[in-house]
Amino acid sequence: MKHLGTIWSSICLLVVQALCLLSCDSEFVKPAASGRPYEVMVVVDDSLWQRPSGRALFNVLDTDIPGLPQPERSFRISQVDPDNFDKILNIFRNVIRVKINKKEFTRTRMKFVRDLFSRQQVILTIQSPSEEDFATYVEKHSKDIIHFFVRTEMNRLIRELHKEHSVLVADMARDMFDCRLLVPKEIQSYKKGTDFFWTSSNSASAMVNICMYAYPYEGPQTFNKEYVLAKRDSFMKANIPGSKPHMYMTTDTLCTTVVPITVKDAFALETRGLWQMKNDGMGGPFVSHSRVDTVNNRVVVVEGFVFAPEKMKRGLIRRLEGSLYTLNLPEEKETELSTNIPEAAAEEETDQ
Repeated sequence: MKHLGTIWSSICLLVVQALCLLSCDSEFVKPAASGRPYEVMVVVDDSLWQRPSGRALFNVLDTDIPGLPQPERSFRISQVDPDNFDKILNIFRNVIRVKINKKEFTRTRMKFVRDLFSRQQVILTIQSPSEEDFATYVEKHSKDIIHFFVRTEMNRLIRELHKEHSVLVADMARDMFDCRLLVPKEIQSYKKGTDFFWTSSNSASAMVNICMYAYPYEGPQTFNKEYVLAKRDSFMKANIPGSKPHMYMTTDTLCTTVVPITVKDAFALETRGLWQMKNDGMGGPFVSHSRVDTVNNRVVVVEGFVFAPEKMKRGLIRRLEGSLYTLNLPEEKETELSTNIPEAAAEEETDQ
């Protein structure tokens, strides 16, 4: 009996130790963040939210997304007074805290912290000595603020794609291009061509699509708008026909932008705009990345495009855009499948 008592005491001690560790390890006790993708909660005094400084921040968040056929704002916006930012609301996934105090702050700046009240949460604090400085700062750094939350959401998507993705598309990217690519699991239909594949969710109401193709790299002149769009139109005409012989996919060049970006610390070209079906009424937004495969001296293009008539397209196209960042070229195959997208020019807080 004495032996059993010793065992029981040991078990109780282990349970107590486990509970202590559980309470000390915030990752175990914190709830999952609430809210939907691209929702932002602003924690700011009610009266300040209605004054010019608050309106300046609202106008930044209310900016339309480029490259869509109809206006859609960047985020769903909600606001709460700091006194009401309680244990129910403080687990929201994307939070902006506004702090204006001339005694506490000497300059305006941004800083952020992750997972403070919930898992997968990010809180961006904008602090300033005055409302005037605050308004000037957010207007000047509007792109930084937008990109911070857009890239945060895309990084969340990339982590989800690591866990669950379309095996079909991953296999085709590997077999046809010796690359790695992760896309949403619902993309299962496909068509193959020469140095090209088109995959789709094949949904009648909101169809999301991923294309991948490659062509020889011919030097820096390869990366200009005319060249990139000519290549796109050539591949799409050959591989994505309409319902009749004279119908095929083309690019609306007047509504398309081509800009240089950095992906995995290397040069890439982002193309964003509208596609349409020649001699038909179909169309929608697309976004693509063109990258140089130095091993095979070729340009590899991954593109996402959406067909969703009479539906909002913000979430659909951004979900596909996040997938583009998972592309690993042959020389990157042995590295991490997808690195985080740099989020913003904001200082990360280490003391929580």
